[in-house]
Amino acid sequence: MIPAPYLLYLGRSNDAVGIKTSRGLAEFRPDDCVGEFRHDDGPLTLGLPRLTMAEGAAAGAKTLVLGIANSGGKMGADLIADAVAALEAGMNVAAGLHQRLRDVPEIASLAEERGLSLFDVRDPPANLPVGNGNPRAGHRLLTVGTDCSVGKMYTTIALTRAIQARGIPADFRATGQTGILIAGDGVPVDAVVADFISGAIEQLAPARNDNGWDVIEGQGSLFHPSFAGVSTGLLHGAQAEALVMCHDPMREHMRGIPGRALPDLAECLEHNLRVARLTSPDVRAVGICLNTSAMDRDDARKLCDTIAEQLGLPCTDPIAFGTDTIVDALLAG
Repeated sequence: MIPAPYLLYLGRSNDAVGIKTSRGLAEFRPDDCVGEFRHDDGPLTLGLPRLTMAEGAAAGAKTLVLGIANSGGKMGADLIADAVAALEAGMNVAAGLHQRLRDVPEIASLAEERGLSLFDVRDPPANLPVGNGNPRAGHRLLTVGTDCSVGKMYTTIALTRAIQARGIPADFRATGQTGILIAGDGVPVDAVVADFISGAIEQLAPARNDNGWDVIEGQGSLFHPSFAGVSTGLLHGAQAEALVMCHDPMREHMRGIPGRALPDLAECLEHNLRVARLTSPDVRAVGICLNTSAMDRDDARKLCDTIAEQLGLPCTDPIAFGTDTIVDALLAG
């Protein structure tokens, strides 16, 4: 486990989506977050106390969480310098980037010198199996999306909590850096060798016989040219009996690919169902979840109602309006 409390890193990021890991920790583990670190020219904030590295350590932070994501997952010079500063202040450092902390000489040597720990969240487990697609017991739900970073993790956690509130066992199965930091375990599926993705998810959500649910965090999108492979492996390994589609109605194009439009919701949903049927022939869609955080609340509600009527499925924003309608549909099936 990564020692808490945390100082959350924003750096100089101007990408509101790119700070989703820090934002997720602030949202779902607020008691473990003492503040945020950002430079003077960093325009974003989580509304937490702004602290220097020394102030964060003095406030009790045991770990600086480099809670940002960027294309390719590389560490720039600023981020490396800030990680070094955190170590000099006496904090451990955790990151979910593809470039490992331990592979940066100045970070690794200083951590060893100071007796501090480095946590690379995107390290997949060793000895993952190859998936086989054989039927296994248990109820599983997988969130899927029209794009990456549209709210799949938020939806998955919200659904898990809503199922638990009904007195039914449910477990959030994390597959990305933010979810793993929140849950304390999981599989960073985008760091798994392609041949082992479905097997990793079979291992993450094995057979269960307690009538409970594994609620599995989706990644990427079947319609995103960069990440469709990960999405496919998740669909096959999850062997889900239920899918929930996530979508950001304010997104102007696929993330990172200007000019490429997001898919039609109905088309995207049917494509995901078709791929999922390879290992779960009776899979069904049980709802649509929108990220309407940038919309007027009344407009958001009207959009949810319109989409629900068009697709014949419950549609909600899990944060603004809850997930009861989707859980009703899930449990009624």
